[in-house]
Amino acid sequence: MGRYWRLLRYVRPYRLVFLLGLFAAVVASVLDGFTLALLIPFLRLLFGAATGVAEIPTALERVLGWLLGSLLAAGDRGAALRAIVFVILVTVVMKNVAIYVAGVLSQYVQEAVARDLRRRMHDHMQRLGLSFFQRVKQGQLLSRIVADADQAKWLVSAALVSVLQNVALVAVYVAILYSLSWRLTVVMLLVAPIIVLVMRPILRRVRARVLAALDERGELTAVVGETIEGARVVKAHGAEEYERRRFEAVGQRYFAGMLRMQWFAQLASPVSETLGAVVLVVLLLLVSQTAVQSDALRPEVFVAFAAVSLRLLPPVKRLAQFPAFGEHALAAAARILEILDQPADDVEVPGERRFPGLESHIEFRDVWMAYEGEQWVLRGVNFTIRRGEVVAIVGPSGAGKSTLADLLPRFIEPARGQILVDGLPLAGFSRRSVRQRLGIVSQHTVIFNDTVRNNIAYGDQAGATAAAVTAAARAANAHAFIERLPQGYDTLLGERGMRLSGGERQRIAIARALLRDPPLLILDEATSNLDSESEQLVQAAIARLLERRTVLVIAHRLSTVARADTIVVLENGRIVQRGRHTELRHEEGPYRRLHDLEGAAS
Repeated sequence: MGRYWRLLRYVRPYRLVFLLGLFAAVVASVLDGFTLALLIPFLRLLFGAATGVAEIPTALERVLGWLLGSLLAAGDRGAALRAIVFVILVTVVMKNVAIYVAGVLSQYVQEAVARDLRRRMHDHMQRLGLSFFQRVKQGQLLSRIVADADQAKWLVSAALVSVLQNVALVAVYVAILYSLSWRLTVVMLLVAPIIVLVMRPILRRVRARVLAALDERGELTAVVGETIEGARVVKAHGAEEYERRRFEAVGQRYFAGMLRMQWFAQLASPVSETLGAVVLVVLLLLVSQTAVQSDALRPEVFVAFAAVSLRLLPPVKRLAQFPAFGEHALAAAARILEILDQPADDVEVPGERRFPGLESHIEFRDVWMAYEGEQWVLRGVNFTIRRGEVVAIVGPSGAGKSTLADLLPRFIEPARGQILVDGLPLAGFSRRSVRQRLGIVSQHTVIFNDTVRNNIAYGDQAGATAAAVTAAARAANAHAFIERLPQGYDTLLGERGMRLSGGERQRIAIARALLRDPPLLILDEATSNLDSESEQLVQAAIARLLERRTVLVIAHRLSTVARADTIVVLENGRIVQRGRHTELRHEEGPYRRLHDLEGAAS
């Protein structure tokens, strides 16, 4: 229940609307019971009684007499009947108006809760480190933000109103039944808990199956997302059949999981209804026996008792089914809270200073790094980047180059050792202020489904002038192809920039970095996977980007680092060589081997 109470906090901002909706739902329940109660004087008058009030009235009839007074005691039986019918009609209209109001207000609350849950998850994910996104699949996150939020909103708004409305209905009906025959009502209340006891083991199985099914749904979303994102690769490699089989396998697991869950969830309804019907039959038998043996119930009271007993079954059934349906929402809530419970490790910490910029040098001092549950990626790394220098990090795949680059903007933190800026620990400066002084251009260029202009003037540069954006694009060798686009700088680039080539996307990213004009720059494989013509244009743009900046370059291709002031060679997370290109290519070691391999390949 802890998860449920945590979710209820999201209703708090809308408690007034929620309470109004709940009040409307209770009013509807009371009016529904009042409609049924009017059956007694109506039937009494219909079958020949002079008035609608009995000589020895039940408690309910005394209440009706107090409410309707002279109407039930009128001498004109026809006029009294018409008046009661009119009251019934007005009551039904008022009840349905109340139901409509309750439904609208409940819908408002649940959509607001879903919006707030999505906003909270999205905001929280912005504060999580890169290790979280490396560990959790994109499809799982999408499933939780979209589908699970829809499930959870039902639990804390519409479901709660529905439960309270049904509780009110049951309370009204039980009060009516008690006022008609307290003995039979007591019997009913003693027998009814059997439903709850029988349902409990079913609900436990539903909960486990729901969690498994939701995980499979996340996997399904992940596969679809990967297929869409890698559409070019899939087609280029003729992998359509492979992807079809992969999707079919995940879809089949989701199908099987949903079936297993529904086998138990659907069992809840017939079991609860059957038990409810058994309770009702027992009551009706007792009513009929009492009526035959002692004539304790008058005919109109007997009919009213039977009608109310029948009307009591649906709300009892809905209340009995609620835990089964609630398990769906609770499982979804658990997946949402799992995200929100992740420690926010990419946030500003009180006491951290604002990064003033680089004055002298950056020092990596005995830096070790390992991701959760994995071996060391970096092992005792020591090197220095002096202001205005271009330092290149090279080495084979898996050597730890990108991990090293992620340490400087504090995307990740060293497990051991430290990074010093002008002799002060980098960890003492706020992440935001460090990143404001950094520009990053990587091989995985992110282009948003927005205009060219907004992709260049992104984030803290969103207010940049058109002239500044154009100047950055010219410097990045991007202006010419942008002008050829249908709407120029106002052209929508589509999801992930699918309308652009790899070289064009890279030049947009360089223009984005140039617009920020950062004093520190990280180039992470910025020219990989480009054709010769695109590489030349990108290299020319990078040359402009390197001017008057301190640069850390990550590269496989040694042609991109030949002009670096210092080259650091990583192998298995350790520095095995360092020096300039002219020195290292003649020195026996990994750099020379990489240089010879690249020369042979070209």
